[in-house]
Amino acid sequence: MRKPQQKERRSLVLSEQTFPIIEQITAGMPGGFFIYHANRDEQLIYANQALIQIYGCESLEEFQELTGYVFPGLIHPEDVAAAEQSIRQQIFTCGKDFDYVEYRIIRKDGFVRWLADYGHFVHTDSFGDIFYVFVEDTTEQKRKAINDAHIAQLAQERLEALEALEHESTALKLVHEILHSGMWTMEFDRQGQMTSVFWSQEFRTMIGYRDEQDFPNALNSWSDLLHPDDHDRVLEQYYAAINDYTGKRLYNVEYRLLTKDRGYRWFRATGKLSRREDGTPITYVGMFVDITRRKETDAQLLEQRKLLEEALIKAQRASRAKTTFLNNMSHDIRTPMNAIIGFTKLASAHLGNQQLVQNYLEKITASSSHLLSLINDVLDMSRIESGKVVIEEKPCNLPQILLNLQSMIQADLKSKELHFHLDDSSLIHPYIICDQLRLNQVLLNVLSNALKFTPPGGSISVSATEHPGEGPDSAVYEFCIRDTGIGMVPEFIEHIFEPFERERTSTVSGIQGTGLGMSITKNLTELMKGRITVESKKDCGSTFTFTFPFRLSQNVDSQSLPEASAAAKHLSGRRLLLAEDNELNQEIAVTILEDAGCIVDVASNGAEAVEKVRLSRENPYDLILMDIQMPVMDGIEATKTIRAMDDLSLASLPIVAMTANAFEEDRQLVLSAGMNAHLGKPIDIDKLFSTLARILGNP
Repeated sequence: MRKPQQKERRSLVLSEQTFPIIEQITAGMPGGFFIYHANRDEQLIYANQALIQIYGCESLEEFQELTGYVFPGLIHPEDVAAAEQSIRQQIFTCGKDFDYVEYRIIRKDGFVRWLADYGHFVHTDSFGDIFYVFVEDTTEQKRKAINDAHIAQLAQERLEALEALEHESTALKLVHEILHSGMWTMEFDRQGQMTSVFWSQEFRTMIGYRDEQDFPNALNSWSDLLHPDDHDRVLEQYYAAINDYTGKRLYNVEYRLLTKDRGYRWFRATGKLSRREDGTPITYVGMFVDITRRKETDAQLLEQRKLLEEALIKAQRASRAKTTFLNNMSHDIRTPMNAIIGFTKLASAHLGNQQLVQNYLEKITASSSHLLSLINDVLDMSRIESGKVVIEEKPCNLPQILLNLQSMIQADLKSKELHFHLDDSSLIHPYIICDQLRLNQVLLNVLSNALKFTPPGGSISVSATEHPGEGPDSAVYEFCIRDTGIGMVPEFIEHIFEPFERERTSTVSGIQGTGLGMSITKNLTELMKGRITVESKKDCGSTFTFTFPFRLSQNVDSQSLPEASAAAKHLSGRRLLLAEDNELNQEIAVTILEDAGCIVDVASNGAEAVEKVRLSRENPYDLILMDIQMPVMDGIEATKTIRAMDDLSLASLPIVAMTANAFEEDRQLVLSAGMNAHLGKPIDIDKLFSTLARILGNP
């Protein structure tokens, strides 16, 4: 029951004759209004029509029957006590004229809604001490606040769990590899109940079991094998770690386990839990180490401790390297972005000076290319680590590959006044079968570093030699890339192929990069069954040596795409449909194509593109450029719809994907959907014109 806020009571002339006036006053209000006695029964005196409708009633009689026409009857039963307490607390502590409280109600149709209640105490001549109250339906705001808070809590818990698991898993995997240990993971729901158990195959092998059927993923598979003398002690410590919601207790215990073929053996098990904010467990990860021999000899114990320390040092080093990488990336990405934004503004301010604007545009282009290379490095490393990189081998002309590499770096060689020498004179079989894209990438990565770290006036050389292979149809090719650059210290050479490693940050050296190039190079080399080594000395340059076992080929299909300038000449008058939802991308593509003489029509989504094709029967398009990720209907679905049209002249229109989904699996996806070619973004104008000319042919 609400109590008066102030001891001094004010008088209000209120009678049943004033209710119609009140109804007229409150009729235009968005919420409800009611008056009730401030006595123990809290009987309602008046309720306006808006309040009756909030409760889902059509008449005052229905409203009275639903609520009992008392204040507690208006409130959800679970909220009555809290509402009354909140009202009393606010009245006696806040010192404001109006008190405020939130509570739920149950409408006549059974739906639950939230109300915001603004009440005021007065004294009247006719009814004595009363409260008059304004209410507002705040259900949607309340649901959104609850949902946002819940989502934020779940996201924070998941983020913290993933961050914790990342560090724990890295250390455990290192220890696992060094000690040949077994591992386990256990998952828990929000009530702290275990939902799944996983035993690694290494652990099954350690205790003599073959597979999951032989040793199921269940907790009792392990606990039933505990030595009787160890059983209770081990399980007590195991559950104590789970039930310790402070997260301070670790699971670390030694015990005997009955193996299938070697009797009881000693094991050491360690484990760590990631927890939610309320302390309930999320994931329990740990490892087993067979310590039977260590139990028999103290020397073994000392050795294992040493190995464990080394593993932890490696884990800490990896963690520090990753932190340094993130700091470097923040700097290295902001640097070209600052140049792009800055020179764009300068160009806009000097539009009348063509030479100056051209100079700014060249710097914007260089910064954009560098920014794209940084992003590509990060994406390449992610794809390598996730196992998504596929080596695609086909016949290649090795001398031509090397000449192309020289052409790619020619401008940098000239600008830095570097001497370059290419030697492929000892090659016996120039035609090989390899992944030309990946071979280019690994050689260009090392050449790019040589360009970065070789001072002006220095020299860079590339040599390719051939050695006999395992059979008559194969050979081993060795590539040596030497430079007279700044070299490396021995301590850094040991870690040069580890992710995120850089001898000096770009802030110190002035040379930008991700620290991923050499790790990518090594991974790609090994994916091609090759090997990479490095020799270097501080201030005396570096030598990188690659060896690859390649199969031999008789010849190579020498047909190439026409030059862009020639290709563009054949596009004049061609009618193209561009399906692209981004307005900036539309503007760029339309300008490029119209400058080449094309007639361009634009669709903002896949469904619109399909409709434009359907209506073009009398004047069909020559070709469709199709984005993949679009609203309403994506490019894949739009392509399939066009290919299924009854009119074969429309169903067979050339369709070229032009999308930021630029990986090999993306190319395969669009081709399998029925497209004729795949072009990645940012748009390579030369490749765009060459591809269109190849598909459309001469007019």
